[in-house]
This record gives sequence, structure tokens and C-alpha cells, in this order.
Amino acid sequence: MKKTASAIWQGGLKEGKGLLSTESGALKQNPYGFNTRFEGTPGTNPEELIGAAHAGCFSMALSMMLGEAGLTPDRIDTAAEVTLEKQADGFAITAVHLVLRAKVPGATEAQFMEIANKAKEGCPVSKVLNAKISLDAALVG
Repeated sequence: MKKTASAIWQGGLKEGKGLLSTESGALKQNPYGFNTRFEGTPGTNPEELIGAAHAGCFSMALSMMLGEAGLTPDRIDTAAEVTLEKQADGFAITAVHLVLRAKVPGATEAQFMEIANKAKEGCPVSKVLNAKISLDAALVG
């Protein structure tokens, strides 16, 4: 399976503007730029999109692994905080912190934590990131 996305950029780094699109049309010429990436202006940026991809991938991997253990989640809520840091040779994504709150009837705390940690390590997006990945997971009622 292959999926595609594209970016168009016009202008210099700080004053330039870009557009992001995906094959599925979920993103269609969504604007991004220096201001949305570094200055908090509304709009998207690569780190936010990586966070969304990681949260989604992890949630699906967790659902699959819970199912393999005979458990069906009622709800999985995952947030991903992506850290971009300046380094000597430019910027790098150095960490992703996943915050998971899930309602999983019949799961014990120990079982849930074991499966959640396996999902953190096993999801394809985790595998592609060269960053420290941490997990704060809890069962909720």
C-alpha cells in the first residue's frame, strides 16, 4: 500500500506560503507557513500532522491488540504532543508524548498497560520516527 501527499511552497522561509494536500482529499490545499509552524498563527504545520498521524496509528494498533486479547474498547482517546527542537544542524523532532485515556470493559490495569505499551512500540508511525516516544496511559470508567 502506498499513500501520497503533496506540498507546494512559494517564497522565502518567513514570508512564504505553502499548501498541503492529500490523495484522499482530507487535506486539500490547506495553508501552512512559518507563522503557523513557529508563531502560533491558526493553520496547520508538519509537526501537528505528524501528531495526528501518530495518535491515529497508535489508536488503531491499540484497538487491534486489544481485540487480539479478546477485549473491545468502547472508546480510545489519544493525544500526541510533538516536540520540535533546534539543534546544531537545524531542527529535529526529538520526542512524541502520547496521552491515552481509554474505556475498555473487562480490561485489568496491568493487561491494559502491557497492551498499550506494545501498541506504542508496534504502530508503524512509532517505528518511522527517530524520536523518544513516551506514553501516559489510563483506563477511565
